[in-house]
Amino acid sequence: MRIGLVGVGRIGAFHAATLKGLPAVEQVVVADADASRAELVAKDLGLEFAPDVDALLASGIDGFVIAAATSAHADLIAAGIAAGVPTFCEKPVAHDLADTQRVVAVVEASDVPVHIGFQRRFDLGYQAARQQVRSGELGFVHHIRANTNDAFPPPQEYIPTSGGFFRDCTVHDFDIIRFVTSREVVSVFATGANRGEAFFGQYGDVDAAAALLTLDDSTFVSVSGTRYNAAGHDVRMEVLGSLGSLAVGLDEHTALRSAEAGVMFPGGEPHATFMDRFRPAYVAELTAFTEVVAGTREVPCTVSDALQAFRIADACELSRHENRVVYMEEIGR
Repeated sequence: MRIGLVGVGRIGAFHAATLKGLPAVEQVVVADADASRAELVAKDLGLEFAPDVDALLASGIDGFVIAAATSAHADLIAAGIAAGVPTFCEKPVAHDLADTQRVVAVVEASDVPVHIGFQRRFDLGYQAARQQVRSGELGFVHHIRANTNDAFPPPQEYIPTSGGFFRDCTVHDFDIIRFVTSREVVSVFATGANRGEAFFGQYGDVDAAAALLTLDDSTFVSVSGTRYNAAGHDVRMEVLGSLGSLAVGLDEHTALRSAEAGVMFPGGEPHATFMDRFRPAYVAELTAFTEVVAGTREVPCTVSDALQAFRIADACELSRHENRVVYMEEIGR
């Protein structure tokens, strides 16, 4: 099959190289708002080049991958649907809740499959946690701890369009909590601080944050994250149940060191970036998209799933600003 990809920045170029290596993909066609950059990536990877999105969609592609800037996602999803091409879009669906809701309505009114990129759903550890929660092996789950700690902050120019820490970073935790537990969040209490570079605060953002979520079965979930974790990129989840507990992401590469004498674990090199941590998951995610394109698999992460994660992020942002518990019914569906 032929896959078209728009947006060849860091994650887009990574996706292009991943797609090229998949057995089901015969060719990848790339485009970008900066046509010269797309042409260069195409040359470096041995791919086809399209001068713009219209040309890309008209080039006989079977699937459409969107890795462009967030501000372009909604329009590009609509373009993929209008062209009748199965579409994959990196999170988020749109920059704000209202636009996300509009995209959901457009997608649900069509029969074109749209797959949203929350790659943690394809990580084997999270999948194992989901299976053990669903099987009852852990008993009833009473607490979950989830964290996303970046090794270093993004550049200043990224922050004004990021949507803020909860919508950009911990939204992955919110999605995977729903995926692992099959439960919904009913309330949140969130806080955050700007401890590092002043530019976070200048844009109304934070570089460290925490939230307490209550699920609809009274499970308590603590979510935390930072842009400054020099020990390495650290993404984990601990699921604590009445019959057992387990941890996702606890291995030789975990960016932690024990304070206890004689304990050498974990002893491996910590992950430096999210692409290091989730490389196999990204491959599995795009493989799944090729199966969606082929019609052999249902969409594994829908626009409705993305909407629910975004609603939780919005609730956390409101809670942070107003310093209060926010109930999910306050956030538009």
